[in-house]
Amino acid sequence: MSGSRTGPGSRPNLLMIVSDDQGPWALGCAGNPEIRTPVLDALADGGTRLDRFFCASPVCSPARASLLSGRIPSAHGVHDYLDGAHSGPASTDYLAGVLTFPDALAEAGYRLGMSGKWHLGASDVPRAGFVHWFALDGGGSPYRGALMHRDGVPERVDGYLTDVIADDAAGFLDDAAGRDDPFFLAVNFTAPHKPFAGQHPAEYTEPYRDCAFASCPQDESHPWQPTVDGVPIGGEADAREALVGYFAAVTAMDAAIGRILARLDHHGLADDTVVVFTSDNGFSCGHHGIWGKGNGTFPQNMYDESVMVPFLVRGPGIAAGAVHDDLVSAYDLPATLLDLVGLDAAPFERGPGRSVAGLLRGTAPAAARDVVVQNEYGPVRMIRTRDRKYVHRHPFGPHELYDLTADPGERVNLVDDPGRSAEVAGLRRRLHRWFAEHADPAADGAALPVFGAGQVAPLGDDPLGAFAPPAWDGFVGDPA
Repeated sequence: MSGSRTGPGSRPNLLMIVSDDQGPWALGCAGNPEIRTPVLDALADGGTRLDRFFCASPVCSPARASLLSGRIPSAHGVHDYLDGAHSGPASTDYLAGVLTFPDALAEAGYRLGMSGKWHLGASDVPRAGFVHWFALDGGGSPYRGALMHRDGVPERVDGYLTDVIADDAAGFLDDAAGRDDPFFLAVNFTAPHKPFAGQHPAEYTEPYRDCAFASCPQDESHPWQPTVDGVPIGGEADAREALVGYFAAVTAMDAAIGRILARLDHHGLADDTVVVFTSDNGFSCGHHGIWGKGNGTFPQNMYDESVMVPFLVRGPGIAAGAVHDDLVSAYDLPATLLDLVGLDAAPFERGPGRSVAGLLRGTAPAAARDVVVQNEYGPVRMIRTRDRKYVHRHPFGPHELYDLTADPGERVNLVDDPGRSAEVAGLRRRLHRWFAEHADPAADGAALPVFGAGQVAPLGDDPLGAFAPPAWDGFVGDPA
């Protein structure tokens, strides 16, 4: 075993693990008694869990761009999942010129590695500062036969993708062991993103064959849910088999994370490494009658199942066994991570993000930071306080107001209640002021035709032409 690094100026390593489309409910330590996540549950026991951590947008590419940059979609210009060319000369690096926290880590002398999903354009081109780059070609893939890019060279992999990503990450840790310089490793799984049924090893699917799936009630189909060949766009024809696959994907990923953490232990690196686990965006497996995330409906939805994600962190100085319900957002993450490893967080606090390292260390009292969280998906925007949620859809609505104290399931829309008109007006003003402060007019999504069907080009000279039209059969019910 290599042992830990010591000496003045040594900084913790940083291991950031991101799942794909994992709802905040899809974790044992978050209170789900059906899903099996023993490794992540143990990670939570040894560290801190944030019970209300929000993505910046309920779809993958804009959410991932915000996780890395701390900027909102209406500042970095990624407003939907990226479609079109993912590699080669026709592909675009959508984060070109955007400062990210890995850039700051590289500047501070960290060795950077990435294993898994990138989905921010130019997947075949390693980002500056990365000494190891093993990236999925696009945003999704079957779990076998995936096309990856290893340091710029295409590579078709035959193994189970979750294990392929984990094994590659473990190899990076083997190489990093014994070096004096700290490392940053991004491990970006595709699990539990669809396809669901028939994709996962039997050792993970069989334990769910008799599961009641009470944690995923199959509500009556949402009237705004589009379909393709009669199937919800985020789901599959056999909902029960899809549930088996979704749960199996999470459990297989949990086991793979266990092997990565065991490699940290093997090399004596665990005590010197900040480990973060989160997801890009949430997901509904029948909740609200939806299969999918924000674009599981049109107009896009902002239900908590879509906009909240798991968040766990363990490492030197992190309080063990703590759970906080403070409202924290993806745009807080870059400043927080830099703060946790002793670097200057200020460059990532010039926008809406703020470090919450004090909360994670236990030096700030729980619930002391009453953050107002904002979220966006093209022209759909949300403001959420601890007990209220207001959703505004440019230009004409429909808008929503939920009293989250009386109605945590977001079932009763109060926006047209005359007794709530002053409350709606106040939240609307706060929402518009916030976006006026933090959006870049050249990247503002309020007037863009974002259908949730993909972004095919940078905004550039033709922002209205940057988005794919939908190819749906129609809606389950009346979308009006």
